Amino acid sequence: MQTTPFFPRQALALLLCLGAAAQAQTAPSAVAAATTATATATATATAAPAGLRFSDYLNAVEQHSPLLRSEEQGVESARAGIGIAGIRPDPNLTLGASREQVRTGQPRPTTRNYEISMELETGGKRAARIQSARSQVRLSEAGLEGVRSQLFSDAAQDYTQACRDSLALERKQQTLKALGDVVQANELRRKAGDIGGVEWLQSRVERDRFQAEVVQARAEAQTARLALSVPLGRRLSEVFASDTLQCGFMELAEDSGLEDADALVAQALQSRAEVRIAQAALEHARDNAGLARANRWVNPTLAVGMAAVPSTAAGTDAQGNPFDGGGRSRTLSVSVSVPLPLSRLDRGDLVQAEAAVTQAMLALQQAQNRAEADVRGARFRLTAARENVQRYRDGVLRDAQRVLEGIRLSYRHGEASLLELLSAQRSADDAYLGSLEAETELAKATVELQLSVGRRPAL
Repeated sequence: MQTTPFFPRQALALLLCLGAAAQAQTAPSAVAAATTATATATATATAAPAGLRFSDYLNAVEQHSPLLRSEEQGVESARAGIGIAGIRPDPNLTLGASREQVRTGQPRPTTRNYEISMELETGGKRAARIQSARSQVRLSEAGLEGVRSQLFSDAAQDYTQACRDSLALERKQQTLKALGDVVQANELRRKAGDIGGVEWLQSRVERDRFQAEVVQARAEAQTARLALSVPLGRRLSEVFASDTLQCGFMELAEDSGLEDADALVAQALQSRAEVRIAQAALEHARDNAGLARANRWVNPTLAVGMAAVPSTAAGTDAQGNPFDGGGRSRTLSVSVSVPLPLSRLDRGDLVQAEAAVTQAMLALQQAQNRAEADVRGARFRLTAARENVQRYRDGVLRDAQRVLEGIRLSYRHGEASLLELLSAQRSADDAYLGSLEAETELAKATVELQLSVGRRPAL
């Protein structure tokens, strides 16, 4: 009679140990670094996972992104504008014919007129247009880099979030399995009379309730996985043979290049996409102001013409009066017409151009101030994220796991209640999810700081 209640306890102990071993073996690096699991579990946890790496995903985004392709077309269009800006005014060709009709009714020979006229640009208008078109190309190229930087930021956010949701789903699935093992063991204990039906029902309620959290976590993981296809402009499976994410970037080491805040600020003022766009915009505004000044010069029109009159023979008219003949003649004419610059009395175009330069200067100053604030803020967030990750790895995860293992042992021996076991399990899960959040924030802060100083993200 003594062995009957002992057998369910052995079964419960075995199931709880199996659940703990399953969590220890499949937990990611954060749990493996904080718990004292077996050598096999540790080796499994620290082994480098196979799958889609962040660098490969980032390269694919850069290669296939429709947004980048669209911006590149804008750069090509701006480059074509250089040739358009260098086009000179077309010359005008004028052809005319005239004939004198005398009173005798006899026509005179036809006089033919030929003229070529061309507007002459003054004030360096063509050079100013070309200079403005070239600065427009640099502005378009800077805008392309800005779009690429934002695209990389969005891709990094999506990738880290997908990893976080995937690892959270794995943890909740492990917890659900552990709760199912408890229900199975409690059913054996209830049949043996070791526990009452209320405790067995309570374990079932907790398992079924947690099932809803697993379903929600699975939906979030699937949604995060779908978000990875948006920057690519196509399905993830169409680009990569394996869509299993390699989340080893969670083990981020110290980057010596991200430690000196002053050096990072200086680098950001030179390489940050937003600052480069503002600098290019200021340069383009100055070139446009120069073009506006050049356009205030009037353009004279030079015309070169010739009138050809054929010869005529002498004769008499209808009344018998003689008239003399005329010889052939060629008349060359050169004329210059200059418009009166009355419209230049208004200086509105210069005022607008100079105002645009002032606005661009202020925008550059604002971009530089924002760059310094963003870099220092990102540096603070990176430091805080590292401290939080280290705190979880050094203490929180290990202590939560020890508490859970102690409560499991006590519950196995009947010294702890089911509510205490569930509370310890929930506390351990919360600690693990908190660790995932800290590691995700660390990855995001690293990418944010790298982009703030104009670097390509690397995790």
